[in-house]
Amino acid sequence: MSNSEKKVLSIVIPCYNEKNNILEIVKRVKESPIENKEIIIVDDCSTDGTRDVLETEIRPLVDQIIYHEVNGGKGAALKTGFAAATGDAVIIQDADMEYDPMEYPLVCQQVLEGKAKVVYGSRFKEQKAKGYLANRLANKFLTWLSNIFTHQKLTDMETCYKCFARDVIQSVDIQEKRFGFEPEITAKISDMRIRIHEVPISYYPRTNAEGKKIGVRDGIRAIYCIIRYH
Repeated sequence: MSNSEKKVLSIVIPCYNEKNNILEIVKRVKESPIENKEIIIVDDCSTDGTRDVLETEIRPLVDQIIYHEVNGGKGAALKTGFAAATGDAVIIQDADMEYDPMEYPLVCQQVLEGKAKVVYGSRFKEQKAKGYLANRLANKFLTWLSNIFTHQKLTDMETCYKCFARDVIQSVDIQEKRFGFEPEITAKISDMRIRIHEVPISYYPRTNAEGKKIGVRDGIRAIYCIIRYH
């Protein structure tokens, strides 16, 4: 058994009003090819019955379920999940179906082997772009602007699939409560003089009608965060 196979991957799943998706994504996470997994769900005060699904169907399948009594946003949920993680590496898994847990080895192997501290899974590296044109253009602009300040060479700063060595992510004081987490964490990792590696991943975008939660206000906040945290 290789050293990386002995390592544990903590999977942090921030969850808000995902009663129709959360069980399926947990099943996919359980089936992912990383043998040693710690699954942590942070429910950010869901109001649609998600909590009932978590308690009746999901609790036996995961290691921890943490409930926020007040909705704080994705960044707040991630901060809670990161603090609870005990694995050697930590990856973010959104509760929707846009990202494929079967690709954990692709994103996390370098971190588990100690060859990298941080790896992002890029939706736009070496493959045809998917999703709304407006979202792609916004992401391209935000990534370009972030690269100017951080001196990274990223193609997808806003990606969900970010894998960190646990000691790295737990050393960061996360302040952004919503989607400003993405530029904030990228800036703070860069300030630590850590190179962020990228690998291409698959992407299956969902529509606003299907529950996509990011909007124009989050894009404006991202610009503010890129400038603030550099």
